[in-house]
Amino acid sequence: MTSAPTLVLASASPARLSTLRSAGLEPYVLVSGVDEVAALVPYGDLAADEVALVLARAKAEAVAAVLDGEDAPADAPTSVLVLGCDSVLELDGEVHGKPVDAAEATTRWQRMRGRSGVLHTGHWVVDLRGDGSGATLGAVASTTVHFADVSDEEVAAYVATGEPLAVAGAFTTDGLGGAFVRGIEGDHHNVVGVSLPLLRDLLADCDVPWPTLWAAR
Repeated sequence: MTSAPTLVLASASPARLSTLRSAGLEPYVLVSGVDEVAALVPYGDLAADEVALVLARAKAEAVAAVLDGEDAPADAPTSVLVLGCDSVLELDGEVHGKPVDAAEATTRWQRMRGRSGVLHTGHWVVDLRGDGSGATLGAVASTTVHFADVSDEEVAAYVATGEPLAVAGAFTTDGLGGAFVRGIEGDHHNVVGVSLPLLRDLLADCDVPWPTLWAAR
């Protein structure tokens, strides 16, 4: 087992990076550039949690392919584990990612306010360590989110900040939207974008103890 692997985060999300850093990790970031719509086409109709997992896998495997090929960045670390993540909000059985524009974000909030939805985050890990497990595996963490009954004026003000357009589900708990979430049931890290307990379990399945990643800081 490699003593000090590096986690490669296949995501441009600053919230995911901040969460991992706060947990003692220092990931190398390499954004996948996956076309999410195209990645879902072969699968047909999927449940919300399945959408999150398919996209997380596509992102992790795309970055793993780059790191394993001739186009790997010159500064890319060796002995790595690639993590892909994707989050979607399930509301009334429908799947919601990032709003495409302010109008959609406003409509979304008008539907969500005073109600509850489920935030699903897919996690996929690819073990590229030379003497590692060679595993490629994933799972989904799901957290129920209870939204405040915000006014039309609050919705308009929040959408005007631009924050809802940049995140799955059109809300945050660690930013301006935090005051509009009454509570959650489940892992709060998952709502930010990465479930630390689930990631720990996936890495354990790759024979990578969580504290080993602290040593890679």
